[in-house]
Amino acid sequence: MNKEATNSRPSPSPQSEPRPSESDLAPHVNPRVGFFSPLPPARTGVADYSEALLRELRTHGRVDIAPSHCDVALYHLGNNSLHAEIYRRALAEPGVAVLHDAVLQHFFLGQLGETAYIDEFVYNYGEWNRDLALDLWRRRAGSASDDRYFRYPMLKRIAERSRAVVVHNPAAAQAVRDHAPDARIVQIPHLFSAPALPDAAAAFAFRRQLGIEPTIFLFGVFGYLRESKRLIAVLQAFRELYRQVPSTGLLVAGEFVSTDLERAVEPMLREPGVVRVPYLAEHEFWLAASAVDACINLRYPTAGESSGIAVRMMGIGKPVFLTEGLEIAGIPEDACVRIPAGIAERDSLLHHMILLTSFPRVSSALGRRGAAHVETCHCVKQAGKKYWDLLCASCI
Repeated sequence: MNKEATNSRPSPSPQSEPRPSESDLAPHVNPRVGFFSPLPPARTGVADYSEALLRELRTHGRVDIAPSHCDVALYHLGNNSLHAEIYRRALAEPGVAVLHDAVLQHFFLGQLGETAYIDEFVYNYGEWNRDLALDLWRRRAGSASDDRYFRYPMLKRIAERSRAVVVHNPAAAQAVRDHAPDARIVQIPHLFSAPALPDAAAAFAFRRQLGIEPTIFLFGVFGYLRESKRLIAVLQAFRELYRQVPSTGLLVAGEFVSTDLERAVEPMLREPGVVRVPYLAEHEFWLAASAVDACINLRYPTAGESSGIAVRMMGIGKPVFLTEGLEIAGIPEDACVRIPAGIAERDSLLHHMILLTSFPRVSSALGRRGAAHVETCHCVKQAGKKYWDLLCASCI
């Protein structure tokens, strides 16, 4: 019997491996740290994050990239195939795991065959959910937008094996706790490393190159474009905004991950006011970021991640639209625009887009408060110190 209805939330099976107590984790004054992560030129936000963190950690001590031996390893894990070998090593030689995505469901769908996937699901949620696992496997073509796949993160094995698990927000912490109640969970907010921004003339030239006049209020959507980025809702809201306020524009920048989504929105990307650009390299991203007036960075269903794009845009003083949820609980109410998921999403988005375009002072104030929050809570030096202290304490 499929018991999805009675097990809609993760219910990890009772077996768990013994873990060292806090008193067993004696601090190591000068550990040799192994750093395992995708790095540039890999086209992933984890690579950009890791490059900034690696640079900061090396101000504290010795950090080697993927060494054969180390005192403690720092494993950066995400929900895609770039992290496959890192995940395997994190299980074989446990260290500190950083969950950039608090849902590994899609990682396993891509890495495992049917039998192994079902066994892993059962390990996480119990034998009584074997039929559910089979159903999820058979319907995996819809996993990018079906919220069932996001309700079963499959975190138990890595959380139980790791000496500590780093997450970036309360939603991710709760997901880990649901799977491994005894895991050592440390919340370190997503870091921000201040860039050397292009000057105003360069940003103006970028807009002019795209045919965007200086008087246009330009919204931007950045990053990998998948169903969970809510691009259809954004384009629909912008269509109505443009009808009411023609002095607006929407920049859609990034690479499509979903071909189905790309086909669905292709006609909408040709509508008035919409400007499309492909993947942006790092320096191009900061040029585009400087050129827009606000960023729309919705995410639903969510994988429990904290958006690096959102932190970056807030860090340079741009107003950012975010999907309401536990993932952004640490951001002050007046430092971003919160958009509810569900049926109210599009209307709320349109309402707030009109608000920002109609009242420039509101937009500017949001940007300032967002930047102040990032400076206070997401500084790369603070993050680096927290990581280093944890790594020292995790040497056994």
